[in-house]
Amino acid sequence: MPQILNQHDLIAELQKQTAALGLAVQGDAQQGLTGAAEKIRAKWWLGGRKVAYRMSCRPTEADHTVHFREAVVERSWGIPPPTLTVETTSVSGWKRSGTRDDISVGGGGSLDYAKVRDVVEKTIAAAGWKFHLEGG
Repeated sequence: MPQILNQHDLIAELQKQTAALGLAVQGDAQQGLTGAAEKIRAKWWLGGRKVAYRMSCRPTEADHTVHFREAVVERSWGIPPPTLTVETTSVSGWKRSGTRDDISVGGGGSLDYAKVRDVVEKTIAAAGWKFHLEGG
């Protein structure tokens, strides 16, 4: 049986784990944790495109549950550069898994949809808390 960590220790461990995955992490023990990372960037003289991954964790001490949200946000301006995108996706309920690889004239990048969620879920389970994926 896993040892149940208090909320402050859990947030500290989640900050460490998500920062190791390349997310810019902000958080405190009262509000939870947020993180973001730009995974795909492409620009040229006519415009550009950015794809960012964002997540948040909000623990509730009363029932030892961590509420997790994630989103992939794509922004473009002007005329984005021509891009070759290879994407594999599977959706089960609110869980989206798969990868996206972009190759472009002015950059590119790669995004794994489930990587952060899987690490966060394992860390929460190891701490003795429940993981709740919020959708919407």
